[in-house]
Amino acid sequence: MTRTRYRIFDNQLPHFMTCTIVGWLPGFTRPEAVQIVFDSWHYLQKNMQFQLYGYVILENHLHVIASAPDLSNAMKSFKMYTARQIIDLLERNSAQVLLNQMRAHKLSYKTESEYQVWQEGSKPKEISNTEIMWQKLEYTHMNSVKRGYVDEPVHWRYSSARNYTGMPGLIEVVTDWM
Repeated sequence: MTRTRYRIFDNQLPHFMTCTIVGWLPGFTRPEAVQIVFDSWHYLQKNMQFQLYGYVILENHLHVIASAPDLSNAMKSFKMYTARQIIDLLERNSAQVLLNQMRAHKLSYKTESEYQVWQEGSKPKEISNTEIMWQKLEYTHMNSVKRGYVDEPVHWRYSSARNYTGMPGLIEVVTDWM
């Protein structure tokens, strides 16, 4: 039985995706952990024609709007790389409580590693027109506001909202998609 939540049917179109840390654990409380995400996206931009249109990174999940000729494979690569790097970071910092929680949340059939960082799937949603793109960008950028972390989306450091207002962002984002 195929899991349709992994399916990306049209690689020509951008997709809105959510990646969540297992058990909604706070995996992105350290700037170094967030930098792992940016490093991975930067690599994908250079090597897999990954187009990043929007994102927000919160302490336990992220939203991303992206496209690539093989977006499914790019997201698989993203999750594999970031999981390994996050685990290494946590081990270097002796973050035993978080590591123990990632071990406890690991699905039983995942025998290739001791920990699980990401929940399965990213629930890709195809963005087929400008209206849907704006809707997904607004949802993405407002995430930090709705959670009460900031008053304005541009105040959240780990968001593409800054890119869309002409402010410098932390990573290159395609804003001229219209």
